[in-house]
Amino acid sequence: MNFARGAKAYALNAIDSDLDEATATVTLRHPDRGTITFRPDDTADLPRFLDWVRPLNPENRAQPTRIVTAGRGMTDSDFPSISILNLASLADLSTRIGQGLSIHRWRGNLWLDGAPAWAEWDWVGRDIRIGTAILHVQERITRCMATTVEPATGHSDADTLGALERNYGHQDFGLYATVLQPGTIATGDEWTLA
Repeated sequence: MNFARGAKAYALNAIDSDLDEATATVTLRHPDRGTITFRPDDTADLPRFLDWVRPLNPENRAQPTRIVTAGRGMTDSDFPSISILNLASLADLSTRIGQGLSIHRWRGNLWLDGAPAWAEWDWVGRDIRIGTAILHVQERITRCMATTVEPATGHSDADTLGALERNYGHQDFGLYATVLQPGTIATGDEWTLA
């Protein structure tokens, strides 16, 4: 709750980013703010970053003042997780809501193809082998207002939560999984349920 986040500052959802590990720089792009490249760990770059990001936060919200190292991957779960989503479920929801919904709206780590829509609800407690990795599906993901925002613009344009509730009786989309066996995953890898 102490971080600037897309559920409360919709314009943040339109940020696209690249990390250059060799130079320890991050490049951020936004349709209204242009591009900035900076070093998050360099305090000398902080004022420039804050000047760039502040206009993306509503004036009635707490404003960004610093960059914090989290010590682990930032997830919406209480445990280090990977989000797994089903392309068929996205297609079904897009049809029901009456507009194509970008995969980027859901901030998924892995998008799986080849399963029927909503089959993923039966995967909780099971393992998925993909590439050389094995993941254990922990729980469903209950979604927030950030999913109403089109990531290309940073503007709320779809009642995703209402559509999920009206059509399915919940606001869940996707699954959280933990890594049982680290490995390499590549686009197009076959996946299987265990």
